[in-house]
Amino acid sequence: MRSWALFAAGLGLLALYAQVGWWPLGFVALLPWLALLDRQATGLWRALAWGALLAIGYQAAALSWFGLALARYAEWPAPLGLAGWLLAAPLLQAQWLAFALARHGVARWTQGQGVVAAPLAGALALLACEWATPRLLGDTLGHGLVPSLWLRQLAELGGAALLTLLLVAVNECLWAALRVAGPAQRRGALALALALLLAAAGYGVIRVQTWTDPEGAMPLRVGLVQANVADLESRRRTQGADTVVRELLDLHFAMSYDALERQGADAVLWSETIYPTTLGRPKSAAGAAFDAEILATVAASGRPFVIGTYDRDAAGEYNSAAFLDPQQGLVGHYRKTYLFPLTEWVPPWADALHGLLPWLGRWQPGQGARPFALRLQDGRELAVQALICRDATDTALALAGARLGAQALFTLSNDSWFAEHPQGARLHLAVSSLRSVETRLPQWRVTSTGQSAVIDALGRVQASGGLNERTLVVGSLPVSPQAPATPLVRLGNWLGPASVLGLIVLWFLTGASWRGQTAPLPSQVPLPAHLVLLPCWGRWATALLRALARLSLLGIGLAWLALEDFRAQTLLPLRLFAGGVLLPELLALCVLAAYRVQARMDGERLHLARGGRELRIERAAAQDLQAWRLPLPARGCTLRLPSGELGCLVGLEPLALGGQGVASAFQRARAAWAAWSRRRRTAWLQNPLFLHGLLPLLLAVPAFLLHQQIAYGAWLGEWLTHGARAYALAFGIWWGSWMLGVALAAALLRALVELGSWAMARWRPQQAFATRQGLEHVRLALLYVGLPGLLALRLTW
Repeated sequence: MRSWALFAAGLGLLALYAQVGWWPLGFVALLPWLALLDRQATGLWRALAWGALLAIGYQAAALSWFGLALARYAEWPAPLGLAGWLLAAPLLQAQWLAFALARHGVARWTQGQGVVAAPLAGALALLACEWATPRLLGDTLGHGLVPSLWLRQLAELGGAALLTLLLVAVNECLWAALRVAGPAQRRGALALALALLLAAAGYGVIRVQTWTDPEGAMPLRVGLVQANVADLESRRRTQGADTVVRELLDLHFAMSYDALERQGADAVLWSETIYPTTLGRPKSAAGAAFDAEILATVAASGRPFVIGTYDRDAAGEYNSAAFLDPQQGLVGHYRKTYLFPLTEWVPPWADALHGLLPWLGRWQPGQGARPFALRLQDGRELAVQALICRDATDTALALAGARLGAQALFTLSNDSWFAEHPQGARLHLAVSSLRSVETRLPQWRVTSTGQSAVIDALGRVQASGGLNERTLVVGSLPVSPQAPATPLVRLGNWLGPASVLGLIVLWFLTGASWRGQTAPLPSQVPLPAHLVLLPCWGRWATALLRALARLSLLGIGLAWLALEDFRAQTLLPLRLFAGGVLLPELLALCVLAAYRVQARMDGERLHLARGGRELRIERAAAQDLQAWRLPLPARGCTLRLPSGELGCLVGLEPLALGGQGVASAFQRARAAWAAWSRRRRTAWLQNPLFLHGLLPLLLAVPAFLLHQQIAYGAWLGEWLTHGARAYALAFGIWWGSWMLGVALAAALLRALVELGSWAMARWRPQQAFATRQGLEHVRLALLYVGLPGLLALRLTW
């Protein structure tokens, strides 16, 4: 019974937070459910079942109104619509299953000691799942924080997902403070929660207090026609299509005249599909007459109109926004990108269902963001990105429009679905306002039944219409000639992919470090099969060559980060890479290959053989081995040969001979890792030829072929146009560019691995090997999974 009481408490808190609008409750709303998950985390299937129940609870607490609206639209009994909506919750809200499973898995893996790891895994899994799975309403927990002026400013950094992360993190900190035993840990958890809140609010305060209109911004005044007309289909069936269109046009002409002539609007915006036929491509003589009347009215007004209507081509019909210019007429249509499944669109294979469910939609989806020019009466020309209904729930579309140069957002919606559910109208308005915060673009939002609104760059509603009322909303906002690029516009929706990578890193770290936390450092490691025996001059020659290669790579990386002109060039970085990195590295490899020897242990002797010659060294001499502090040209040690001369053994750690030269935990862990990794089946992943040759090749091929398709219209386009030599040269440039990129990424990750391993060896020596093992796994995963993943994301973005 206590479990169900916790579930009900969480349900009530979430309902007050999401539907009533008591946003401060969001920071404690998850506490009952966190207690429930930790209480019930005794098995995988139980965690999965409670995760599914949390998904149903979240859908019931935050979005139950949508099930009722769906039932009304489909003319089903309300209980049936609500029941179906809740049963679909584990699919539509799969992030809660991921949340419960991740917390349970890490807690079990760490045997309940992952005080930080388990909550972090849950938060990352929730964000990753929300990013990777389709979101019907774009809903996320963070939308409930939109009423807070200060907190919603975080959206320009990471979108609504960052607000969700803030909520989950504060709830986890408070829950940790409630369940930990030590007072110091309790104070630490409370301090962290307070610090997160203060940091988020402080950032918002600074942004609000320091916000000024961009330089050169001029006001744009738009009239929003909220006609409060709903249920057009039933009207068309009872009154006839021509009569309904006639009434709609007369009403909108009259309200538009008021906006333009009496209230001085620069443009007029009509709601989604309010002109319920194809504008510009009429289906009948009556439709052509209506089109001509609209165009004549726009021409007479001298101001541009944006009208919610339909468009069509050979593929079918589209839900669209028509841009009408008083001089040019119909400029073009923006076609709605994200259609509602079933009600607006079904896949082609489901066309047969139209006979059984006549309310299924037949529209085709649009092709994404496309700003249109809005020519004003004073001569200004503004780039405007239209968003139609569900388009406003997707962060990526508004960001794409901003990158394409949009200076303002025009949102059109038909919120008659929400006529009896004000929670839906409020959520849609809140989600739309976040698009302005994320892009810092002014927004004019018109709906058929409410709530139409004028939204500034801080997400503040400057003017709005009420729900279910006929009203004209006219508002003016400054529009900049060049809108500021926010971090989210520049980086895209980065938090989702970062959460996926964070889960990979966390999985490797927890899997290695916690399972091996008590493993002692080895006292001896296996001897490598091959070593390099160099004279002293050979060691310093190869060391200088490799130092030159690494310093050159560092210089290229710094120049690429700091100098825009350097990034704009293609051949200069490649020439520097070839001459300063590849050439010294190849020369060093040649010297090392010339002095390579076979190594084996025979009792108390070390045998080093090359060709027909063999050198024997007594194990007792290992006491005199001196490990190199600086691993150049690689890890190794210096020893005295039987002839009395000093020799440099590259690739040998004194630990392999039981010597005492390896004194620090860092060096012992490094030696153990080198020996352990050589025995793994995946040792080829660390081979330089594979890492720096084949991996860049695999990355270069799809990027190069896509370039050929875009630039020449075919994969062999440059070959057919300029010949095989030009084609091979172009591919070589792409391959070399990827070799440079992989080398820079590998060098950065290597530095981080060494730094992290050294820090752990100093802090907890017994975990040194396990930590290095985990970090090395993360490094390989980021190179072989992260880089192809980033390329795939870039190609599909």
